[in-house]
Amino acid sequence: MSQKPRPTSIQELKELQGVELGPTAWHTLTQEDINTFADVTHDHQWIHVDPKRAAEGPFGGTIGHGLFILSLGPAFTEELMAFDGFMHSLNYGYNKVRFPHPSPVGARVRMRSTLSSVEEVGEGAAQVVSTQVFEAEGIEKPLCVAESLGRFTEHPAG
Repeated sequence: MSQKPRPTSIQELKELQGVELGPTAWHTLTQEDINTFADVTHDHQWIHVDPKRAAEGPFGGTIGHGLFILSLGPAFTEELMAFDGFMHSLNYGYNKVRFPHPSPVGARVRMRSTLSSVEEVGEGAAQVVSTQVFEAEGIEKPLCVAESLGRFTEHPAG
């Protein structure tokens, strides 16, 4: 897909079902970002924030929090699809999240997303289920696979 889609109706969302969007651009996972996430979430486990100790640990260095990788999803999704065609779109949660591989500091990370289903949930509104796959350059397994839920509401007719 050469240009990111900009759906403006539930029908146009339905037409995107099964279409893989992406990948996004590569984004480098920095120790500074990991430390900031640790500060915000109060999760300062050494495997994330102590490079010296982590160098002797099971992964040979610090790794990003799984939830940090997951939290990149909304921004990455905006790289893949425009949402301004709707009155509003909301992150509604997740059905399933897995972290198959650790996220080493310095890794270049990107995401692909596939709209799995679009279900109407009221007049001019839909719940969209997207499968998000976060990958790192040179790592075969995904860092994170998430089934994300979004709610979209069309602009009123007229």
